[in-house]
Amino acid sequence: MNTILRKRLSVAMPLALLLSAFAFVQPAQAQTNKLIIESGDNAQTRQDAAMDKEQWNDTRSLRQKVNKRAEKEWDKTDTAFDAQDNCQKSANVNAYWEPNTLRCLDRRTGRTVAP
Repeated sequence: MNTILRKRLSVAMPLALLLSAFAFVQPAQAQTNKLIIESGDNAQTRQDAAMDKEQWNDTRSLRQKVNKRAEKEWDKTDTAFDAQDNCQKSANVNAYWEPNTLRCLDRRTGRTVAP
């Protein structure tokens, strides 16, 4: 019985030592379940955005000039329309509307008439 016990111990002892060695070792696994979401913000997109902003700012004054000019033309047309109405409704029989100059003129003198 003593020999059987020794054989079992000779087999069990290295196995027990091996298992105890693994019990104290931490697993050396790296976690690879990280999710990286990029916002699409990189050097190229930042440079493109800066160039677009610079171009927008450069053309700002031009856009403002165009808008002011359009508003001025609108005001001019609106004023001429009102003046034409006033000229045609005028009690002065010699007053007529000149479409080329957008003025109300006197038939006899050719001077501007204030209706």
